[in-house]
Parts: sequence; structure tokens; C-alpha cells
Amino acid sequence: MEIIVNLDVMMAKRKIGLNELAERVGITPVNLSILKNNKAKAVRFSTLMALCRELSCQPGDLLEFRDDPE
Repeated sequence: MEIIVNLDVMMAKRKIGLNELAERVGITPVNLSILKNNKAKAVRFSTLMALCRELSCQPGDLLEFRDDPE
């Protein structure tokens, strides 16, 4: 089981780059890249709220639960 972050998909839909989004959200481009590339171990609700605000989306648009196939 894993949580997949679909941030890259939403960024492409909204035509916004990593550096611009990081500045708007108030986190470093490195930290946003870690989140975007599914390397993050956790995400703060405040960061998730800021991402949703800037991308005009819902948390479910950014996060996806995938169950291991059996």
C-alpha cells in the first residue's frame, strides 16, 4: 500500500512551474520537488492547504491511495 502524490499532473494542468509554485506556497523548491517525486515521508496540512489553494483543487486531486495487488 502506498500514497501517490499527483502533484506533477496538477501542475501540468495548471501550467505552473516548480519554482513559481514553491514561492507561492512558501516552501523551498527542493522540498516541493521531494513531494512531487513521491520521496516525502509526510506532508503538513498547512502545506497541503496552500497547494490546494494555489492549484484550485481538492486534496484528493493531489493524493491517491494505491493498494498492493494480490
